[in-house]
Amino acid sequence: MTKKLLLACGVQLLAGGLLMAQNTQNNPNSNHGNKFEQLGSILATPNEYRTASGAPGPKYWQQRCDYDIKATLDEPNLRLTGSEVVTYYNNSPDVLTYLWLQLDENEHSNSKNANYQNSNSMPRQTSTQQLQALEEKNKENGFGVNIVKLTDATGKPLTYLVNKTMMRVELPMPLKPGQKFVFNCDWNYKISDRLKEGGRGGYEYFPGDGNHLFTMSQWYPRLCVYSDFQGWQNHQFTGRGEFALSFGNFKVQLTVPADHIIGATGECQNYQQVLSGAQYARWQKAQVSSEPIEIVTLAEATAAEKTKKGGTKTWIFKADNVRDFAWGSSRKFIWDGLAAKVEGKRVMCMSYYGKEAYGLYRKFSSKAVAHTIKSYSKFSIPYPYPVAQSVEAANGMEYPMICFNYGRTEKDGTYSENTKYGMLGVIIHEVGHNFFPMIVNSDERQWSWMDEGLNTFVEYLTEELYDNKFPSRRGPAFSITDYMKLPKDQLEPIMTNSENIIGFGPNAYSKPATGLNILRETVMGRQLFDYAFKEYARRWAFKHPTPADLFRTMEDASAEDLDWFWRGWFYSTDVTDISIDSVKYARADLNASVPGRLRDTVIMQNLPKPVSEGMFDDVSKVRNRQDPNIKFLTDADTSLRDFYWRYDRGMEPYDSAKYAVALPSPVEPADDASRAALANKHFYELSFGNKGGLVMPIIIEWTFEDGTKEIERIPAQVWRLNETKVTKFFMKDKRVTGIRLDPMRETADINESNNTWGNVPTEPSRFQVFKQKQGAARGQSTGANPMQKAAEKKSF
Repeated sequence: MTKKLLLACGVQLLAGGLLMAQNTQNNPNSNHGNKFEQLGSILATPNEYRTASGAPGPKYWQQRCDYDIKATLDEPNLRLTGSEVVTYYNNSPDVLTYLWLQLDENEHSNSKNANYQNSNSMPRQTSTQQLQALEEKNKENGFGVNIVKLTDATGKPLTYLVNKTMMRVELPMPLKPGQKFVFNCDWNYKISDRLKEGGRGGYEYFPGDGNHLFTMSQWYPRLCVYSDFQGWQNHQFTGRGEFALSFGNFKVQLTVPADHIIGATGECQNYQQVLSGAQYARWQKAQVSSEPIEIVTLAEATAAEKTKKGGTKTWIFKADNVRDFAWGSSRKFIWDGLAAKVEGKRVMCMSYYGKEAYGLYRKFSSKAVAHTIKSYSKFSIPYPYPVAQSVEAANGMEYPMICFNYGRTEKDGTYSENTKYGMLGVIIHEVGHNFFPMIVNSDERQWSWMDEGLNTFVEYLTEELYDNKFPSRRGPAFSITDYMKLPKDQLEPIMTNSENIIGFGPNAYSKPATGLNILRETVMGRQLFDYAFKEYARRWAFKHPTPADLFRTMEDASAEDLDWFWRGWFYSTDVTDISIDSVKYARADLNASVPGRLRDTVIMQNLPKPVSEGMFDDVSKVRNRQDPNIKFLTDADTSLRDFYWRYDRGMEPYDSAKYAVALPSPVEPADDASRAALANKHFYELSFGNKGGLVMPIIIEWTFEDGTKEIERIPAQVWRLNETKVTKFFMKDKRVTGIRLDPMRETADINESNNTWGNVPTEPSRFQVFKQKQGAARGQSTGANPMQKAAEKKSF
C-alpha cells in the first residue's frame, strides 16, 4: 500500500521529468550542454610513458643532474662567487645536441631579464621619485650572472649563448641515450637587496645593528628539465612562474664570514669544525630532544651582531635526490632544533631567526615544522629527508628541506593574532612545499596550481589539525566566494599558464585548494579522497606529473567519474549558484471511492519563498571535532596555548566575542507505526535552478516543526539530463518549516539569497565575526594589540 501511494503521488512528477529529460537530449542547444561529457582529447593521449590510469608507464624516464659546488660569500662587497662541476645524465630515448641552463639571477638585470611587460597608461600625476625610478630602469644596474668560464671535463672551452634568463650550451658531440656529460662552470654575481629589488633571494640589511641576513636561492646556474611531454622547459623566468628542475645529488661547500651561521638544504658534514664546543654539544642534545634546544643562543647571536669577527669558515653540505639547493647565512641567527619521529624515522626540525623574531619563532617555529611534516606524511607520503628547516626572513619561499618565512614581534616582544597565525600559516605552507613540488615534482613554470594549489589544500588540512579554531584563509568553500562573484570577464580558468593569470592568488592557490576540499568533504568523502590523493603522491613521488596524471589517478583509485568536476572547476569560469525556485506541499488523500484506486491523490500548493541569511559552521571543523581519532596539536602540546589561544576561547579579559557552533540537530527516528500511517506523511516537490552554470551536489537542510533538522545530499549527477533545472520529490514524517541549501557553505555558492525557504533563523555570519575579531586582534581602536592591552591592565 505504501509503494502504491508513493507511486501515485510521484507518477505525474516523474512523467514530467522523463519527458523533459527526453526533450533535453533531443535538443542539446536548450539546456543540455557537455558538463558531464568525458574530458577525452582535452587530456594528453596515454602512452608508454604515462598510462590512462594516471600512473607512470613501463617506459617512463626522467633526466638526472648532479652538482659539486664551491661558493664564497663576500659580505662587504655583497657578491657571490662560485664554481660548479655538473654531471648530466641522459636517461631519455633522445639524442641531445645541446643543454639548457637557467640563469635566474638575470631577473634583476636591466639588460638580461625576460623583458615581459604589462600594459600601462600615462598617470594623471606622479612623483619625482617615481620618474627617477622609471629612468633608472633603462640603465645598466650591474645585476645578473657573469659566466667567467665554461669548459668540459678536460678543460676545453664550450660554446654557449645566453638568451635573457636561459643559457644554451653546445655539446662537443651528441649525447646519446644512457650517456652522461660532465662540465665545469665558474660564475659570479652582485647580490641584490631583496626588499628593494624584489625576488626570492638576496639580502636584507638591518640598519639598527649594521648586519645582513642572506637568503640565497636560484643562486647557481642549473639545468632545465627535459621531459617526455614537453622536451626542454626553457620558458623565460619572469619572476612569476616558478621552477622546473631535475633531481640529483648535491655536494656544496660554502665559505662565509667566520661568525655566520648557515642553514641549508641537506645535512652539514662538518658541524664539529664550524661550531664552538658548546654549540656542538647542544646540537648533539637537540638530536634526541622532543622540545626545541637552542643550538646558537639569543645571547650568542646578539653578541655576534656587535663584535663582527674577521676571517672565514667553510661549511660543507650534502643532499641526495633533491631538485634544488638553497641556504641562509647571517651572524644574526639564533638556531634551535628538535628531533621529530615521522613514520618511525627521525627528522631534525630546525629554525633560524634573528632577535626580532625571537618571541614568536622560539615558541612556535620548530614545533610547527614538526607538525607540518607529520601531517603531510599522513595525507601524502612519509617525509623522506633527514631535516626540515624554517628561516625567518620576512618573506615566504620554499626549497628542499629549507624555507624562508616571516613573523617578527613588536619591539616589546608582543605580537598580534594576525601576526601569529600569519607566521604559522606561512611556515606550514612553505615547509609543506617539501612535498609539492619538491618531491611530487610538477612543472611550476607551466602549472602554478599543481604545486601552490595542492600545497595550499594540504596546508589547510594541517592547519585544521593544529587547532580547531585556526583561522584558515584558503580551503573552506565559503572563503572563495568573493572571488567567484567577480564579473565573468575577470575570472580565469585554473588551467591558465602562470604568466597569464591576473588573479594569481585566487586562481593558483585558493580556487584549486577549495576544489580539492569540496571533493574531499562533499563529492567523494574523506575515505575515498584520501586514498586516491595518497596514491597520486605515491605514484609521482620523485617524478614529473602533469595535470592529466592527477585527474586520472584520482578517478582510477576511487571509481568516481570526476570529469564533470575537472571540466567545471578547473577548465571553466562557471560558478556555483543553485537556487530554490519553488516549493510545493502535498498531503495524501486516502478517501478513495473505489478500493485500490485513489481520488485527488495530492493537492499541490505553491508556497512563497522568504529570504533570510543563516548561520553556518565550517564543515571540516565540524567533522574534525566529531572524529574521535583526531587530536589537535594544541591539545596534545599545551605549551602552544598562548595568549591568543585563550583569547579565542573567552579566557582573556579583552575578548567580548562569543563563538556559537551550529551543529545539525539529529532527526528523531520514526517508529514502525508512524511509518505505516501514511496519513501523517508530508510530501514536498522542490524545483532547483542552476543559475551559475557549475554543477554541484545539492545539499538540503530540512527544519521541522519540532525544531529538529535533517541533512539530505543529492549527488551532482542529478543535473546530468538537465544542467539548468532539477525537480525532486520528497516524503517527510514531519511538517517542514524551513529549507536551506548548502547550510555549511561547502559548495562555494555565490548567492545565498536564493538558498532558503520558510522560517530560517538569522545569525551573524562567521565571516562577519571573523572580521570583528581580527580588527580587535590588530588593536585598531587604540593602536595596541590585545597582548599589550592585557599587559597594561595588569600593570595597574
